Amino acid sequence: MEDKASSPEDDALRDKIRTLLANGLETEVWPRAETSEMVNQIVNRLQTEAGDDLKKTLKIGGFTDHTITADDMEQPCETCMYYLVHRKFCELPELDVPVEPEWSCRLWRI
Repeated sequence: MEDKASSPEDDALRDKIRTLLANGLETEVWPRAETSEMVNQIVNRLQTEAGDDLKKTLKIGGFTDHTITADDMEQPCETCMYYLVHRKFCELPELDVPVEPEWSCRLWRI
């Protein structure tokens, strides 16, 4: 995916996500996906349970509107391998959502 600038549609969806998280949407922050097996389990759940349901995607993905620290390592979206800097977007196909740099999810990877 090309790392183009954020679109108005991305901005609107990012605002919706921000509001859901700020209003207390409970997500599965822990455990973090620390092994390939855990990543595969979470990705499988996203594929089979979430579909196009944004709340389920955020919940299963373990999204937060702030950086999570796990094993003494900060895990913000902006340092994840799936993060598109200019677009402020997570390109992991099972997530595929606009994000803020300081947000986090449990599928974070370097």
